[in-house]
Amino acid sequence: MNYFLAAFAALFLALGLAQPAAAQSDDPQLIFEKTTVWRMLSPDATLATFVIDDPGVSGVACYFTVPRVGGWKGWAGFAEERSDVSIACRQVGPIQFKTKFDQGEEIYRERRSLFWKKMQIVRGCDAQRNVLVYLAYSDRLIEGSPQNSTSTVPVMPWNNENVPNCGAFVNP
Repeated sequence: MNYFLAAFAALFLALGLAQPAAAQSDDPQLIFEKTTVWRMLSPDATLATFVIDDPGVSGVACYFTVPRVGGWKGWAGFAEERSDVSIACRQVGPIQFKTKFDQGEEIYRERRSLFWKKMQIVRGCDAQRNVLVYLAYSDRLIEGSPQNSTSTVPVMPWNNENVPNCGAFVNP
């Protein structure tokens, strides 16, 4: 029986299915983690805060916090992570749009369970107010998940540069 479990674990590791969720995409930078549940003999449950630069809009960074299940199942990637997510996006330099984009375009995705759940960050534009809108949410293949968080970034001048209008970069 132990041979079967070891072979099963080796198969999942070889296929890359037991990797941490963030390793499945462009790795965001971990800013810090805080323990929420201490465990003596296995990894703690934590809240992890990350930053990712918007790949399609230079000058914008999004900070998001997600819970991480501890224990051996969480460490091995078998535990289903909670759907909670919070996000705060900010202008960190002059805003330049690299290409046109669709409303609700995905800028980041992270697996939150072995197969069915993922967390996504998507971008949109409020053209009337010249504001970028970011939505972070979790979804599940079979049952949806209403947990979400929204952040906005007004497109503002930076060092007296011209201010682009985000509406000019949204696909019709």
